[in-house]
Amino acid sequence: MPASATKSLRVAVLADSDTRWKWGALTAQRLTPAAAEVRLDGYLLRGRATPTARQLKEVGVQADSLREVTGAEFLRAMSEDPDNRYDVLVLALVGGGVQAMLHGLRAAWGSGKRPVVVTGYVGVVYEKLTDGLLLRHGADLVLANSRHDADRFRAVYEGVGADASSVTEVALPFLGGEPYAGEHDPYTVVFAVQPSVPDNRRDRTYLLNRLIEHARRHPEREVLLKLRSKPGEHTTHIEELPYQKLAQGQDLPANFRLVYGHMGEVLDHTDLLVTVSSTAALEALHRRIPTAVLTDLGVREVLGNHHFTGSGCLASWDQLDAGHRPVPDEEWVARQGVAADGSYDTAFDGARQRIAKLLDRPGGLPPLTPYYTPETAPGYLPGILARHHLGPDGVPLPGAPAADKAPGPVRQIVRRAARGAYRHGVQRVAPVIRRMGEL
Repeated sequence: MPASATKSLRVAVLADSDTRWKWGALTAQRLTPAAAEVRLDGYLLRGRATPTARQLKEVGVQADSLREVTGAEFLRAMSEDPDNRYDVLVLALVGGGVQAMLHGLRAAWGSGKRPVVVTGYVGVVYEKLTDGLLLRHGADLVLANSRHDADRFRAVYEGVGADASSVTEVALPFLGGEPYAGEHDPYTVVFAVQPSVPDNRRDRTYLLNRLIEHARRHPEREVLLKLRSKPGEHTTHIEELPYQKLAQGQDLPANFRLVYGHMGEVLDHTDLLVTVSSTAALEALHRRIPTAVLTDLGVREVLGNHHFTGSGCLASWDQLDAGHRPVPDEEWVARQGVAADGSYDTAFDGARQRIAKLLDRPGGLPPLTPYYTPETAPGYLPGILARHHLGPDGVPLPGAPAADKAPGPVRQIVRRAARGAYRHGVQRVAPVIRRMGEL
């Protein structure tokens, strides 16, 4: 057995939102051998979606250390580490953030010792496939959450002449829970909302009203509106029209409730999961909970529910009101990495073996080699790097936030105040201005 399979491992996760922290931290746990003693250090990239303490608690993942950083601070921490103590680094970021960090880390580490770098996607990949994949190219492992995704990822890389060997098939790291064992008392219907789908008041109000009407039609059922965040909090996507605000002032039936909390705990009592295209659908399918993906607003790429074509889960509220319970297509489910057949326990074996092999590589790992370089993408890459305060060579630009020194107490206070003002502007002021512009 390779030494890396049993020795103490140190893993770092850099994430930019609550959802990506959940994915990154759980992925890190599943990528490390069960026999290894693991230390997990979390870094939260400062920005509009930096998770709050409540969101972190709801995710339920414990780290040995957790702190907010700017991109420059993170790169400095990686470059100034005298022992290069990390064995694995998980980049749980949006595509542009991954690309910037890959170039920044390449500049910070050069040809010296470095950890295995891993990245991937939080859930269903239904838009910007090529763009997102090429922005993630350069990591040692680019994780695909299903066989379907792994085939698509390799086709994209090979199609542009990029090395596709980094693509590694796994599964969503947050699947789990007991299989559905039959109806609860009361029978419980859960609508899993999404922050940005649909993206307008009319459609969101329609979905809310249909859910409320379902509760009225079935007073013997418990109907739950599963919310992602509280007003003022940010998630991976901006939620300008929270459902809880749309529900204010409505005459809600007694069997209708708004709930927060861990999705897995909500699914423990769910008999029918309803959504437009949330990853919660895959969590429910993994547990064989009846799952409906709504067609009321059409089956469209902009909604993401086109991903479920062929799943057997597409249904309308009219059908659900009449008692319809979708039956998933087993072949489709198997290709999507849902692993309802019990194979989930081995889904990360291949990735763990690859990491162990890379950690035991004679002479260490070569420098990171992203597909995009100043030569291959001179009109695209510099802008991505500049948004993260990096120059074309990946080195922090002069004046980059905290690139020169660690922040003192005063700077930290100013930062918190500025970040609060920024979030207020994005969450409260900007939507009002946009709506006024549409009048």
